[in-house]
Amino acid sequence: MAQHFLLSAKARTLSVRKVMEMTDDQAFQLFKEVRWGEGDEVACPDCGTIRKHYFISTRKQWRCKDCFHTFSVTSGTIFAFHKLPLRVYLGAIAIYSNAVKGISALQLGRDLGVQYKTAFVLAHKIRESLMEQRDDRQLSSEIHMDGAYVNGYIRPKNKKEDRIDRRLAENQRPDKRCVFVMRQRVETEGSEIQGADKTLTFVIKSENQSDVSKLAKAFVKKGSVICADESSAYDVLHAKFDTRRVNHSQEYRSDVGITNNLAESYFSRFRRMQYGQNHKFGNLYLANYANEATYREDTRRLPNGEIFIDITKKCAMTRTNRDWCGYWQGNKRKEERLAA
Repeated sequence: MAQHFLLSAKARTLSVRKVMEMTDDQAFQLFKEVRWGEGDEVACPDCGTIRKHYFISTRKQWRCKDCFHTFSVTSGTIFAFHKLPLRVYLGAIAIYSNAVKGISALQLGRDLGVQYKTAFVLAHKIRESLMEQRDDRQLSSEIHMDGAYVNGYIRPKNKKEDRIDRRLAENQRPDKRCVFVMRQRVETEGSEIQGADKTLTFVIKSENQSDVSKLAKAFVKKGSVICADESSAYDVLHAKFDTRRVNHSQEYRSDVGITNNLAESYFSRFRRMQYGQNHKFGNLYLANYANEATYREDTRRLPNGEIFIDITKKCAMTRTNRDWCGYWQGNKRKEERLAA
């Protein structure tokens, strides 16, 4: 049997050790090339002018020739106002890239030798960049849909006579949320199925017809095939799409080959990230956690070096986010990201 790609040397193009052994100049040059490419031309984050600006070598900063704004290699990015050496941030991205099922802030802090609070904000800055730079183009071909509930568990009472029916809406937690996923199936030459190549996730309050119909209309191209389970939330899709269903109370795969296994495989990784790594997802940042699992699923067959460069580019492209400036001083996001 042929060796799996991820076990080969071609999949290991990144070494965390080499990243952490970088000098300050090497880390500076790497982030500069990822953000602006090779050459001496850089973009002023204040006025947007791209040219060879004045470079202050003693401070590793530029002064814009047009607006005279002074900026650094991280100015205007998610890593603006950083206090740690730049190689620590690159090391965090390298560790994050290798964690195929996510990584907790506690572990990241131990690996980097920083406080838990520092690692927590740093990991969330990376998640924020993945969310901001997400590709929201419509899905096509065959789409698998499903939903999974988060933050709905309530520990039952010890005595049986004290327990109540948690299936009723009035007895459920008000902060219970549904992570809704849509995955696009890809086929290679010879119709050899290789799973999904694009995934979109959304946080909604429940798996219902109104939200499912609205999201399908916005993110699924007409003429696509939708595969879903027996939930009544997907009944409305029959009028707009070629919708195929599988009854999971009887089978995982229908006799004619209908499944929604691509959605189920996403939730497999998502649950492992939830239970095995982070343990708890707050509703304020649930959409970011769900999107992180999405990114890891879609890049699961790429070399870790490509993933590292891609995440670094996304961090460089993401503007400074005020939710993560002074987080531990009380400057936190006010509202959760609900899709509908």
